[in-house]
Amino acid sequence: MAVWALDLDGVIWTGKMPIVGAAEAVQLLRHVGHKVVFATNNAFSTESMQIEKLAGFGIDATDSVVSSAMAGASMISPDERVLVLGGPGAVEAVTERGASVTDGFTQGDSVPDSVVVGLDWDLSYDRLRGAVQAILGGARFIATNDDSTYPTENGLYPGAGAIVGAVQAATEVPPMVCGKPHQPMADLVTERFGTEGVMVGDRPETDGLFAQALGFKFELVLSGVTTQADLPVEPTPASVHSDLLALVSERV
Repeated sequence: MAVWALDLDGVIWTGKMPIVGAAEAVQLLRHVGHKVVFATNNAFSTESMQIEKLAGFGIDATDSVVSSAMAGASMISPDERVLVLGGPGAVEAVTERGASVTDGFTQGDSVPDSVVVGLDWDLSYDRLRGAVQAILGGARFIATNDDSTYPTENGLYPGAGAIVGAVQAATEVPPMVCGKPHQPMADLVTERFGTEGVMVGDRPETDGLFAQALGFKFELVLSGVTTQADLPVEPTPASVHSDLLALVSERV
């Protein structure tokens, strides 16, 4: 059976609100034997936070979440010292990789091996300065993802890409971007779950290109950012449906 890689924001939920029928769609996929993986650029939340949120919507996601934080951490060696400008999800992923996390950087300190930048709700000028100076001092610049915004029930919020852009502007160093639609995250999905499948998402520029990186079919749903008025889009999806349940009901 195939792997079904599902985006979260815009496919399973919008902000704190579940999308109607998403849990039923996941159950249908698993009932006929498909593997389901939740592929998200959310690098702020820890794995357990994402699993808990999905469980609250009636979806068991144990060992089924792949995030851009995990993708960023996959680029790090276990013996590295890493400065994280990001949330608990990025810190957890780097730590589980076996690397040590440093709290900050000041001129005169030993330069960390890498700087991992993601969404950081506690962003401050001092934390931004430390990341910039570490990269200028020779640390590798790794970005969990470059999404400039993310959808919430209160509209669009600044995403990790907004912070990554600030660091890049100050250092003039291009980051290694690891989340969707880039290859490091695609490699994590295919290595763990398989090389044949379907990617379901609401953003063609992210999920559609990620489907190409995976070698999967791209299925577009209109329950998130993309609307009927935006069609046609590139890359061209295999099909367009109102939501995940409509898609799965037709395919299963």
